[in-house]
Amino acid sequence: MGLIGFVDSLNLVSFALTVIDICGFPRVLCDNVGWWQVLFEIIAVSILTLLFGLLLDILVGDPDPNSPYAFYFKIHPTVLMGKYIAFLEKHLKSPSPQREKLNGVFLGIVTILTFALPTFLILWALWTFLGAVNFWLGAIAYIIVGAVLVKFTVCIKLETDWAKAAAKAIDAKDIAEARKYAHFSRRDFTSLTGSQIGSGIIESMSENIIDFKFSPIIWYSFLGVTGAVAFRAINTLDGMVGFKDQGHVNTGWFSANLDHVVNFIPARLTGVLIIASAALLGKDWRNAWRIAKRDHMKTQSRNHGWPMAAMAGALNVQFEKPGKYILGDATEPLDGSKIRDALKIRDVSIVLCVMLFLPVLVGVRLFVFPF
Repeated sequence: MGLIGFVDSLNLVSFALTVIDICGFPRVLCDNVGWWQVLFEIIAVSILTLLFGLLLDILVGDPDPNSPYAFYFKIHPTVLMGKYIAFLEKHLKSPSPQREKLNGVFLGIVTILTFALPTFLILWALWTFLGAVNFWLGAIAYIIVGAVLVKFTVCIKLETDWAKAAAKAIDAKDIAEARKYAHFSRRDFTSLTGSQIGSGIIESMSENIIDFKFSPIIWYSFLGVTGAVAFRAINTLDGMVGFKDQGHVNTGWFSANLDHVVNFIPARLTGVLIIASAALLGKDWRNAWRIAKRDHMKTQSRNHGWPMAAMAGALNVQFEKPGKYILGDATEPLDGSKIRDALKIRDVSIVLCVMLFLPVLVGVRLFVFPF
């Protein structure tokens, strides 16, 4: 390592401690414990919070709005975000398009701050005051609360349960049952065939890799739990008001464009990792790359076309939204097995995303933003 390398290592630790002190972390941690414990504070706690948050969603998931326990769905934080946005939007309508656009900016900023700022303050308070009493008490409290908040920004288990149930129904040619799970693709499923239902489900899974997996993970890597919650607010804003119909074209323009910006890199990365996952699973990754390049511009969304086209190519199937777009080539039939294959590709891509951004998380916590 050499003397210079040793000195550089000490400088890095000293710099990290300085950043922690500037950002308001309890100095008692730096005074009473070794540097290794401070590094645990800014690295291991952040990693465990992310991993436990993902694991919590995989094990528990979100409540099904159609289940007997639908009450829990109504109090889900994302659902409450939607209700909050809808409440604010009612009071921001204006006969002036320019005024409505300004109101749309206000709606977006206020919504993000309403959920992101308390998140930061709660976690900061837990870590600062409990950590000042006992290091491990502060660390454990931060991990528990942070993991629960991260869990609410992702959606894995509920989507998996719906997709598997739909695949089983499609294989059994029980179209009526399959249609019960087609609603999360946001299209009129009353006249869809089995393959069209399967198409809608896999398309939604593909775009949800961005919105409910990769983007929360990526923004967590850069800005911690606050970043993941802020992203969930932005994405919910887009889902509530980011439309071009007459009622939302002005109030929703800011939210729609902001969602496009924060998802721009994650969307393209999703396409790449779907292709990589297809290669690892022995699927047709070359065709995934070919279709992604050819068809990603066919969808209305400038972001969602990448993962949807890549997934269609990897599965050698054709996705169709009647009257809107067609992605991929119908080389193989789209049955229940393709839904299960899409789940495998999704799961591998999530693992790859976490592995890819763990070094980013560590680097950011050390040198930029330790909370």
